[in-house]
Amino acid sequence: MSTIPERLADLRKKMAENGIDYYIVPTADFHQDEYVGEHFKARVFITGFTGSAGTAMISMDDGRLWTDGRYFIQAGKQLEGTTVQLMKMYEPGYPSLSEFLEEKLQAGQTIGFDGRVVSMDEGTEYAAVAEKKHCNIKYDVDLIDEIWNDRPPMSDKPAWELPVKYAGKTAADKIADIRGKMAEAGADVHVETTPDDICWTLNIRGDDIDYFPLLLSYAIITPEDYHLYVDDAKLSDEIKGHLAELGVTLHPYNDVYEDVKGISADHIVMLDPHKVNYALYSNIPAEVAKVNCMSPEECFKTVKNPVEIENIKKAELKDSVAHIRFMKWLKENVGKIKITEISASDKLDEFRKEMGNYIKPSFEPISSYAEHAAIVHYAPTPETDVELKPEGMLLTDTGAGFWEGSTDITRTYVLGPITQQMKDDFTLVAISNLSLGNAVFTYGVTGVAVDNLARNPFWKRRMNFNHGTGHGVGYLLNIHESPASFRSRFIEGDTAIMEEGMVITDEPGFYREGSHGIRLENELLVCKDETNEFGQFMHLEPITWIPFDLDAINPDLMSVEEKQMLNDYHKLVYDVTSPYLNDEEKDWLKKYTRAI
Repeated sequence: MSTIPERLADLRKKMAENGIDYYIVPTADFHQDEYVGEHFKARVFITGFTGSAGTAMISMDDGRLWTDGRYFIQAGKQLEGTTVQLMKMYEPGYPSLSEFLEEKLQAGQTIGFDGRVVSMDEGTEYAAVAEKKHCNIKYDVDLIDEIWNDRPPMSDKPAWELPVKYAGKTAADKIADIRGKMAEAGADVHVETTPDDICWTLNIRGDDIDYFPLLLSYAIITPEDYHLYVDDAKLSDEIKGHLAELGVTLHPYNDVYEDVKGISADHIVMLDPHKVNYALYSNIPAEVAKVNCMSPEECFKTVKNPVEIENIKKAELKDSVAHIRFMKWLKENVGKIKITEISASDKLDEFRKEMGNYIKPSFEPISSYAEHAAIVHYAPTPETDVELKPEGMLLTDTGAGFWEGSTDITRTYVLGPITQQMKDDFTLVAISNLSLGNAVFTYGVTGVAVDNLARNPFWKRRMNFNHGTGHGVGYLLNIHESPASFRSRFIEGDTAIMEEGMVITDEPGFYREGSHGIRLENELLVCKDETNEFGQFMHLEPITWIPFDLDAINPDLMSVEEKQMLNDYHKLVYDVTSPYLNDEEKDWLKKYTRAI
């Protein structure tokens, strides 16, 4: 197997042959998916960094990787010896990729990238920099493919249908709603490139990306027609029949790039600039009028319908009961039998399977013991898997895909003696989680406005955590679902007004490199509260019912109000889950939900 420096040398030879001075390699596939199939892990191939977010830039004498705070520790370790330098996004002293290019580019030089894996807004930003510096853009070259000799093939796994009893709405009604939004925007063609939007619309799912039940596909929607671009070998005759009943016309997957060239100037095309890739955008004739906006599908699916909400609560109840049984098992068996990071995660999934209607994990499990937990998105491998000892803490950030919906839950468990510092850090994270989970606010605010409730306990102590506080959750789709979120910074396309029916995670954390990491994550349902002379109020309802480990709580750090929030939450945990536990489990849970 070649080394990263050897791969970089091969890439630079191809760059020289193509007259390219700077070559950009993002994380995405052709659809701007956050997580991608093995075929699309070009950035991993060329840098060695395996995190879910990051963009590499390679020049003839330099290599750099931009990623966010979740991955600073992981990237720092994985880039050692590769010659690729870490660029810490949003940190002082680190320019963005566009700023870096603007500083370094010389007149006449060329920026290159595969336009299919770069979004429209990113590509136009690079093009603007190139124009400003009197440089060129070359977006029709996949140089990684030319040097990746054993590149995995694209997925050929079959698609499957999600019945309306889970989806809550027919595909025909969803298509009608989309066309209504097109008409409001004055568009008569909608180019849709996001698999989770398409899967949500058509009530189908696939297995083209590990953990995420997505079907790689494109769609072109008009007031009369729905054109689906997909490898139809993945579709059963039954699915094809249902699609035909909807008026869906099937086309070969890659034909969309030629078909958009035929859109005439008398049409108005709706595009999501964060999702449509730059190559597809560039193939639409320049004279065609375009409406750039968030796709209607994304706006619709982030607000769960009543059937979805009831199903999601069932999935959360199943996962909560599984977690309680896992927590009990873990505390009673650590140090008595061999348990590792991986085997602990596997055991949790065993408890989940016992709950029924389990499909598969909803994302790659994070099971991290001791100092591994300080790496925010650490995922154990056979090489890094360590045995748990009856001391310290285990962080598990895992999720399940049930037919009733997807879950995303993080808990940090005490396995034995821990330091006072660990207790204090854990208590601070618990206060942060509860403070956000008990938020009440007026309608019209975004997650940025209430994120400070989670960060204030940290900020008052001149501390912080370097990741978002929460994200929307897809229904058997992407576990990170835009645009719902809690975050301290406004990010266009990933910040929305909080609407009744949104499901958003609440997951503050704190990490001490080389020692420990703590994160506590609940899913919250956005609900309407009372309406009075001051307006429509909203509140957040926790739909995850698992104790915060009282073995790590320092009550002396908590105010009376904070203790009451914890006690109220633990009473809710017991009341909701105890009917599904046996007597021994109930007695154990009473101890871990006792009032402090």
